[in-house]
Amino acid sequence: MLCSKCTSAVLEQDIYEHAGQTLCEDCYIDAVSAPKTCDPWAVYVATRTKSKGDTLPADLQRILDVITASGPISLEQICSQLALDEREFRARFSTLRHMELAQVCKVEGQVLYIPFQKTNGS
Repeated sequence: MLCSKCTSAVLEQDIYEHAGQTLCEDCYIDAVSAPKTCDPWAVYVATRTKSKGDTLPADLQRILDVITASGPISLEQICSQLALDEREFRARFSTLRHMELAQVCKVEGQVLYIPFQKTNGS
């Protein structure tokens, strides 16, 4: 059998069904454990555990630098500038969002990434 997502050959006993797709183990894990940017508990933990002296890992800092220098910026532009695929970017961006360092906004119907901006309700 073939994985519906990555098309690799998979033994029948190693197939997982998810959302109508036949997936290999790696694609199944990616599908069910995708990072979520809107996770109040992750935001609470991240904002309480970061300190002023901490530095971001290099991959997160590069993304934040691009967003800060070029924002508002599209997903495609960020991925192109940093040679990241969309899945890699989304996984890393969720950490920046949880730390309240970057966020998403809509401008004329287009989803764009910007540095985090506190609102009155936050």
